[in-house]
Amino acid sequence: MMKRGCAALATSKRISDEPAFVLHRYDWSESSLILDVFTRNHGRVALVAKGVKRPSSSFRPILLPLQPLHVAFGGDAEIRTLKGAEWMGGHVMPTGDALMSGYYLNELLLHLLARDDPHPRLFDIYTHVVQVVASEHGEVLQAALRTFELLLLREIGLLPLLDAQTLTLAQLDTDTHYSLVPEGGLRQTSVGDRASLSGGQWAELQQSLGDDAPFTATLRACSAVMAELKPQLRTLLNYHCGVGTLRTRQMMIDLQSL
Repeated sequence: MMKRGCAALATSKRISDEPAFVLHRYDWSESSLILDVFTRNHGRVALVAKGVKRPSSSFRPILLPLQPLHVAFGGDAEIRTLKGAEWMGGHVMPTGDALMSGYYLNELLLHLLARDDPHPRLFDIYTHVVQVVASEHGEVLQAALRTFELLLLREIGLLPLLDAQTLTLAQLDTDTHYSLVPEGGLRQTSVGDRASLSGGQWAELQQSLGDDAPFTATLRACSAVMAELKPQLRTLLNYHCGVGTLRTRQMMIDLQSL
């Protein structure tokens, strides 16, 4: 009876055929890696990939960031063991600015998602954005990044309502301008402030976030206000990440200055 119970417990700890993306890789030994993986149903998990650095490893060419995978893993320790990985195809590895944008998405997830906290809706949105990053449609890349930032903040409870003043919950005036600031939420500002949106624009963003297809709707809403929205979201994200500037953003600044 005890053996049967132990076997059932061991089986329950093995996860198979789980949609996932590698967010980051760390050296663990001469032949193995620690992977930080974003999975659809189990959130962000740490996995040890034993022997993956050996030339003969079948995992070696597929355990790359921004590539859709199905993985199998098991164990009950904080760092579980990778049992299998399969590349799901669909796009090639991004390059240049697109690659840096993908790394930026991953850095946000590493900073803001707790381990073992599932966010299946966010995983699906991340999948959409990675497809944009890896595509030839660079003209929508910035709007896709702003869309992901908004939906990420909403999913983890760090985005206030965008159709009301945060401190008073008063309805926004359509023509008055408001800025999104850390801790203060939406507050009224001058029309000349470039890092602000009108009440009507904020309300449109809020409506898009609640759409049945939030990625598509928010992408459309962000496209019209990218320049004004970007500095506000950057400040808010840096605040919640606890950094002055994210590493990937600083790398992009440094590369552009060369």
